[in-house]
Amino acid sequence: MIKELATGLGVTLGEFFKKPVTLQYPNEKLVMFPRFRGLHMLARHEDGLERCVGCELCAAACPADAIFVQAAENDPDHPRSHGERHAERYEINVLRCIFCGMCEEACPEDAIFLEKDYELADYRREAFIYTKEELLVGEEKAGYLPVR
Repeated sequence: MIKELATGLGVTLGEFFKKPVTLQYPNEKLVMFPRFRGLHMLARHEDGLERCVGCELCAAACPADAIFVQAAENDPDHPRSHGERHAERYEINVLRCIFCGMCEEACPEDAIFLEKDYELADYRREAFIYTKEELLVGEEKAGYLPVR
C-alpha cells in the first residue's frame, strides 16, 4: 500500500512542475490554428467597394442551406461592387452552418472567408442570423484577405 501511495504522489509531484495547459479565459485567448474556420466575413476591395457581386454561388454550394443572397442591379452612379450586380441582402444562419468552408471555395471573387473568431454565444436565436452589415469588414480593413 505504501508503494502505491508513493507512486501516486510521484506522479502528482511530476505534474506539479510542468507548464499549465489552461488559459485564464476571457483574459487570455487561445491562438487558433491556421486552418480553423470561425465566423464568416465579407471582404472589400482596396477602394472600399464590396467584393460580393451577388452571384449566389456560395448559397448554392452550402450543404446546410444556411446562406441567403438576394441580388440587385448595381447603380452606375453609386456602385456598391465592381460587378453589374451586388448583394442587396446577404444573410447567414450560423445555427444551420456547419463551417465546412464550401462557400469560401465556391466564391469566384474571394468575397467570403471564414475568420478566426470563435466567440459566437448569444441568448437569442435571432442573433445567430448575421446580415451583410454585420459580416462586412470595416473600411479600415479594405483589401484585407486572410492568408490560407
